[in-house]
Amino acid sequence: MSVAIYEKQAGKVIEVEINGKLVHADYEHFVPMTEDHINQFGKVSMLVILNDFHGWDAAALWDDLKFDVKHFNDIKRLGVVGHAKWERGMTAFCKPFTTAEIQFFEPGELDAARAWVEGN
Repeated sequence: MSVAIYEKQAGKVIEVEINGKLVHADYEHFVPMTEDHINQFGKVSMLVILNDFHGWDAAALWDDLKFDVKHFNDIKRLGVVGHAKWERGMTAFCKPFTTAEIQFFEPGELDAARAWVEGN
């Protein structure tokens, strides 16, 4: 599995670490867990940490778009930590698909990213 998911702040913050390429099976794990948190807490915040990220396969990209549409108003803050210029560009690409505040961070800014996502 290329995704590790961690709960922070008693489930109000979800931290997702992605390595390599996302596939459909990753979303079968991620989506139900995230939806449980949304049902329990309302809006949640997310921190996505990209390590050697290679994008999505076709099924995972479709899963991602469906999740974005379904949960347009359910994410409060979305922090993205990444390396590549195109990963920074993903934050701009995401904006039309969510009402979340979105911020990109460099890998050396992980602590700042966590503080921002947690609202500190």
